[in-house]
Amino acid sequence: MRSTSDDRFVLEHRPSKNLLNPHRAYASLWEEEPDATGALIPTAVIFLSNRECPFHCVMCDLWMNTLDETVEHGMIPRQIRDALASLNAARHVKLYNAGSFFDPQAIPPSDDDEIAAAIVGFDRVIVESHPAFLAGAHGERCLRFRDRIPGQLEVAVGLETAHEGVLERLNKRMTLDSFRRAADFLRREGIALRVFILLSPPFMRVDEDVEWACRSIDEAVACGATVCSIIPTRSGNGAIEALGDEYHRPSLAALEQVVEYGLSAFAFGFGETRRGPQTQPRLGRTVRVFADLWDIERFFNCSCSSLRAERLRAMNREQRVSERVSCACK
Repeated sequence: MRSTSDDRFVLEHRPSKNLLNPHRAYASLWEEEPDATGALIPTAVIFLSNRECPFHCVMCDLWMNTLDETVEHGMIPRQIRDALASLNAARHVKLYNAGSFFDPQAIPPSDDDEIAAAIVGFDRVIVESHPAFLAGAHGERCLRFRDRIPGQLEVAVGLETAHEGVLERLNKRMTLDSFRRAADFLRREGIALRVFILLSPPFMRVDEDVEWACRSIDEAVACGATVCSIIPTRSGNGAIEALGDEYHRPSLAALEQVVEYGLSAFAFGFGETRRGPQTQPRLGRTVRVFADLWDIERFFNCSCSSLRAERLRAMNREQRVSERVSCACK
């Protein structure tokens, strides 16, 4: 049952949404991301304009680029086709919609066939979903979509944190158990799992953020994740500011420590001239670990920060820990 008091807190402190055109994706970009062999794969990333997620997470700022109503039939496929036409050729595609791809209020089920036709040439299709939309009838929609596309389906799920007390307070309406059930569903059905993990979520003590981000990587990998993306928790959504000292801005040093842990524990390293394992991952299988570097400049606090951010970009590409930038800053 939704807690209206928690929702009310989030909603009361919001600034205004951005104005979106329902006929167009609100953003798109082209990137390269290493696959499990270390090859850099050209990837199209499309940020769809669609109805807001029904969950009001305390830390979320994605709602700022959403609509208030469900888009008309045919709008989502049109957004995808137009965005792809503006990007360079790619082999993988990420369809991110600031919520859950299988939420019928966000992505109309009647569009699924046309969406599948728009992405027929991709080897891998990555969408995002809350665990609630990977169960029951929603789970059946996920399976039908998997069967419609010729490539591998991958679903990104926001675990956020394995700290159960903090997870409950985020107002995400999920538990570790519901995450595990969703991960088990995806594993049984041959669908790859990507996991989003927050560094320094609200309500976490500053001296625990690195430890719990690392423990969250452990949890995600134990549940079968093949990709873990570490996201520094950003301010700017209104609710974060209203929390006062219950939120602290993550440091670049903390992000470095967490990514170093994940790469050392679970990833193979790939350099430009060396292919193959740098060290044997703890579970004997490759898990890619990425630092989410979107808007990373807001975490810069010293003259060497840009060099440290470039080091993280290199570790994202090569999936191995590189030498730290010499710096006296935190």
